[in-house]
Amino acid sequence: MKRYLIFGITFLLVSASVAQQASRDYSKLSDAARLQAAKEIAQATIMVDGHVDLPYRMKVGGFTLQREVLDVSVRTPDGNFDYPRAKEGGLDAPFMSIYIPAGNQATPGASKALADSLILMTERLAATFPDKFAMAYSPEDIEANFAKGLISLPMGMENGAGIEDDLGNVGYFYKRGIRYITLTHGKDNLIGDASYDTTATYGGLSEFGEKVVAEMNRVGIMVDLSHVSDNTFRDALAISKVPMIASHSSVRKFTPGFERNMSDELIQALAKNGGVMLINFGGTFIDSAYATGSAQVREHVVNWLAENNLSRRDPKAQKYIQEYTAQHNPFPTVARVADHFDHVVQLVGIDYVGLGSDFDGVGDSLPTGLKDVSMFPNLLAELLKRGYSKEDLEKICHKNIFRVWRAVADFAENQD
Repeated sequence: MKRYLIFGITFLLVSASVAQQASRDYSKLSDAARLQAAKEIAQATIMVDGHVDLPYRMKVGGFTLQREVLDVSVRTPDGNFDYPRAKEGGLDAPFMSIYIPAGNQATPGASKALADSLILMTERLAATFPDKFAMAYSPEDIEANFAKGLISLPMGMENGAGIEDDLGNVGYFYKRGIRYITLTHGKDNLIGDASYDTTATYGGLSEFGEKVVAEMNRVGIMVDLSHVSDNTFRDALAISKVPMIASHSSVRKFTPGFERNMSDELIQALAKNGGVMLINFGGTFIDSAYATGSAQVREHVVNWLAENNLSRRDPKAQKYIQEYTAQHNPFPTVARVADHFDHVVQLVGIDYVGLGSDFDGVGDSLPTGLKDVSMFPNLLAELLKRGYSKEDLEKICHKNIFRVWRAVADFAENQD
C-alpha cells in the first residue's frame, strides 16, 4: 500500500510540475532568464525545420567520403548548418532540400538525375556519420532518432521538375525517401506557374499538374505550395484531399508586391485546408526594407572598392566591408521574424505555423540574431517574450508539421 501511495504522490508532483511549466509566464522573466528557458525548451523539444539547403551546398562544396572539402559533422567556417551548431540550437530534423534549379528543366532527364544525386549525397551523409545523423521518412522515425540523440535527415524535393513528364516518378521519389515536393521553383514548369515567373503559362496548375497533386495525395507525399503563383496555389487547394504545406514562405503583408510570400487570403485558405505555413527567415522574405538597405550598402562598397583600387578578397577590403555593413546594418531582426509568426497566429491560430528557415539557401541575407542554426533559441525567446507558451512553441517546432505529415500518410495508407 505504501508503495502505491508513494507512486501516487510522485505522479501528482510530476503532473503539477509539468502543468506549472506549461502555464509559466515567460514574458515576465529577464531577457537572460528567458533566453536560458528558450535554450532548455529547444533542447527538450523536437525541432523540425521545413527547409534547409544543405544538399546543394554539399554538392557545390564537394562533400566526399574522404571529407576533403566540406565536412558538416564538424563546425564549418561558412554556411548556416553543421552538426555542432545544430546541436547548440536544438535543431533535430532539418528537411534536406533536394533542390532542382529551374535551368535544369531545359534538358530532359537532367532534373531527375540531379534529384537522384542529391538524395544519394544526403544518404551518404547519414551513412558516413551514423553517430550524428540518420535518415527519416516519418514523424515516428524522427521521434526515434531524437531519443537516440541523432539529427534526422528527412527530405523534400524543391521543384517538381524532378518528376519530369512521367507521373510514375511521383511514386519513384516516394520510394527514394522524398516526403514533400515543392510544385515549382523559379520558372513555370510542366506542373504549373511559379511566383517568380511572369509568363503565367497555364494560369495556375497545368492538366499534368492536377494529376501530380492527386498522385502525391495517393502515394503520401506532402504538396508544398512555396514558390507557386497565387493561381497555382488556389488550384492545388481545390484539388488536394489532404492538408498541404508551404515549406519556406513568409507573410506578404510585410513585403507588399512580393508574390513569393503568402497573402492573408492564401494563409486563411491553407489553414482551412488544415495545412501549415513554415516561416522563411531570408531578409527579402521578412522585411521589404532589407532590399533597399542592402542595395545601398552594396552600392557604397562597390564605389569604395573602385576608389581604393581594391578587390573584395583584399584583407583591408574585407575588414572595411565588415565594419561598414555593421554600422549600416540593413538586416531585419529576430523581432521582425517574430512579427510574421504573430500575424499568422492572429489571423488563423497557433496550429498553422512552423519553422522553414531556408538556411543555406538565402545567402547572407539572414536576420541579425538568426544567422545560423545555432541561433534558434533567440527566436524562441522572442516568442516567449510576446506571451507564447511552451505548448505553443512545441506546436511551432514540430507538432503542426507532424499533424499534416501524419494526415497525408494516413490518407495514402487507406487508398486501394
